[in-house]
Amino acid sequence: MTLSFSLLSTAGSARRGRIETAHGTIETPVFMPVGTAATVKAMRPEDVASTGAQIILGNTYHLMLRPTAELIERHGGLHKFMNWPGPILTDSGGFQVMSLTELRKMTEEGVRFRSHIDGSYHMLTPERSIEIQHMLDATITMAFDECTPYPATHEQAADSMRLSMRWAKRSKDAFRAREGYGLFGIVQGSVFPDLREESAAALKDIGFEGYAIGGLAVGEGQAQMFEALGFTTPHLPQDKPRYLMGVGRPSDIVGAVARGIDMFDCVMPTRSGRTAQAFTREGELNLRNAKHADDPAPLDTGCSCPACRSYSRAYLRHLVKAEEILGMMLLTWHNLQFYQDLMTALREVIAAGDDLSGDPQAIVQRLLPPV
Repeated sequence: MTLSFSLLSTAGSARRGRIETAHGTIETPVFMPVGTAATVKAMRPEDVASTGAQIILGNTYHLMLRPTAELIERHGGLHKFMNWPGPILTDSGGFQVMSLTELRKMTEEGVRFRSHIDGSYHMLTPERSIEIQHMLDATITMAFDECTPYPATHEQAADSMRLSMRWAKRSKDAFRAREGYGLFGIVQGSVFPDLREESAAALKDIGFEGYAIGGLAVGEGQAQMFEALGFTTPHLPQDKPRYLMGVGRPSDIVGAVARGIDMFDCVMPTRSGRTAQAFTREGELNLRNAKHADDPAPLDTGCSCPACRSYSRAYLRHLVKAEEILGMMLLTWHNLQFYQDLMTALREVIAAGDDLSGDPQAIVQRLLPPV
């Protein structure tokens, strides 16, 4: 038996579900903090869990280079190595190796690339990507694919998508099924409805435990991303989880949930926390702004995180200006809490049957109103 998905309720196209895995239960819609190199930057694993995070993301490309999948396997797998007992989804590495451009050569077999760390050569194929993710003990493994660049012509997008579908079949053949584990396929096809439909059909023929949508949030803009989701999700199975890769801002997530997406990941809350940006119920704040220098108010009166419970905006701005590590830690913690509070609110309104159609930013403010 692989991992299982139960659809608990719907509100329009929005879905409330539950994924049962070997490493615990995931309530959806869910946001996965990004732990690329076996750490969610500036956070301890137990503090990530305290925000309500249920699953995190790791990355095949980075971990295969440092410290190596072989070393992590010797230390009991990624869960034990990084002290995260819950579910972990691993990116296949495809996005990273494709972005190297000048340092890689792609063939039908896979991608030969040079490490950005030491210049050494490596070959990443569907089989090798799946092997690495197995050594990492990933709860959810991603099929190896090419992330189609944007913009692309219809012909370029078709060639790229069909290569990814051939690689998806090889990924499935290489995957070793275990109870509570699963393999997700990735729908490609850029912004072309016929290619997205063809890709979804090919993946359903192969058969996966979940279906991701890749190749979005790569420069096409929110409106075009929502349009692509609108003509893609109807072709995906109702009884399997759906994952929109690399998304996004709170309004992106709300709009995607309204179009039937269950799972998300993005570096935005952690990266923003390290660059003095905070997501709050009053909107996005830049702690570098002078108006916060003498402000005794908490960052967000509706938030329960340590940054909001115990510190003022003036102090947090001081930490930012002094380049103190604590500032990055507290702002990252707050942003992750904000995202998890948003996901909790989304699960509650879908369970209640409430409508999520309309302006997504207005819905964010309705779900998490200022206190």
